[in-house]
Amino acid sequence: MPARLAFASRIASATFVAAAAVAVTILANVALFRHDAHLDLTHEKAFTPSVEAREVVRRLSEPIEVVYFYQKQNPGARALGAMLRQLERQNGNFRVQLIDADQNPALASSQGVRTYNSAVLRLGERRIEVITTDDREVALGVLRLLRTREVVICFASGHGEYDIDNFEFHTHFEGAHNHSHDASGTGVVLMEQHGLGRLRLAIEKLGLVARKVSFATGQPIPDDCAAMVEANPRTRYGPGETDVLRSYLERGGSAMFLIEPDYALDESIAALFASAGIAVRDGVIVDPTEHYFIDEQMIAVSRYGSHPATRGLALSFYPGARPLEVLPAPGVKVTPLAASSADSYVIANRIGERTSAKSGPRASQMIALAAEGRSQGSAAAFRMIVVGDADFASNSFFPYLANSDAVLAGLAWLTREERAPAMKPPVEVLPTVSLTGEQMRGIFLVTVLLIPGLIAFAGSAMWWWRR
Repeated sequence: MPARLAFASRIASATFVAAAAVAVTILANVALFRHDAHLDLTHEKAFTPSVEAREVVRRLSEPIEVVYFYQKQNPGARALGAMLRQLERQNGNFRVQLIDADQNPALASSQGVRTYNSAVLRLGERRIEVITTDDREVALGVLRLLRTREVVICFASGHGEYDIDNFEFHTHFEGAHNHSHDASGTGVVLMEQHGLGRLRLAIEKLGLVARKVSFATGQPIPDDCAAMVEANPRTRYGPGETDVLRSYLERGGSAMFLIEPDYALDESIAALFASAGIAVRDGVIVDPTEHYFIDEQMIAVSRYGSHPATRGLALSFYPGARPLEVLPAPGVKVTPLAASSADSYVIANRIGERTSAKSGPRASQMIALAAEGRSQGSAAAFRMIVVGDADFASNSFFPYLANSDAVLAGLAWLTREERAPAMKPPVEVLPTVSLTGEQMRGIFLVTVLLIPGLIAFAGSAMWWWRR
């Protein structure tokens, strides 16, 4: 009898332990399912969605379905699939379906997919297809899908402005060597002009429409231009052209003016700026304290004025900028967006005499201003941004640091979409390494003289030892 009781006790104990183990396993799985954790130990965070993509998905208030037809052999596609699953867990309105395109060709064909790694995004009856292995491209597709109206960015042409169809680019300095391409001032790259092709591609990836407009013939600026960009005009305005601009702004239009230092403004456009509370001064800003690389005329800005167009901006830089000034203007609010350091001074031109300027008064110079209000007699409020530089938005400098953020945030404010999720399209740039002259000399001595010399010495010593 005691033996049977002991056996029953062992059976009960074993049953209890097994039941407890099953219960713990079930509870652990439930806890993991409800509180999923993700650990990405790769240095590049290759399996973690970008901050921008997470923000876009987090703010979703409408159900969006994503069907990703991926190629199983593609590591980038598999990584994107994992990131889409993480984004799905972040917001119930973001529904993801991953499909191996090789195993389901009929399903891919039924949805019109002809290419590997295609993400089909749907919102109701609307559909967008994105071919990518980048989570940010999917997030940009979400933003395009959410856009309910066509937003047109109009770029002025007819005065030698930067062309949105031009993709030429090269980096250069704006300092004492005028327009030079290396530290010694030797020009090694010849191109007719800079362009805004990279800005246009970024705009189109955001789902906006870029269009050229010319008002040289006196034609009014179309009302569907959500914002008008005048980037680096080179010739003076003709009679009546400023009136076309003024009429557009009085109808509630928005405009961004990017004015280079060597452009002489005519009286009519200067009067238009004055009515918006902005004066564009002559000269070039030199900042010995806050500048990019070694060029004191490449003004670096890390602190901005409080404004929706500058929210969250990091360091941006402006190669060769002219100073701006705030003027009193009834009914208009002017906000400084970017300025140089308090140690700055202004010279007459890029190769202007600096000795007397350095000994003169120093003060912070305004580089970018935003104006909003109603002109006298206008019925609708206009918005305007004026920047004393155009190169920072050109192909040469648009992708670097926060320059693209500064341009796109300004356009978002002008089109009255400043509350939309901020998303910067990826811009392809070649990796660069910047070396000082001393570093280059050191590399030359080591790779051209020291290492070959040691090899020759060792060879000679071996020959002498064996002879």
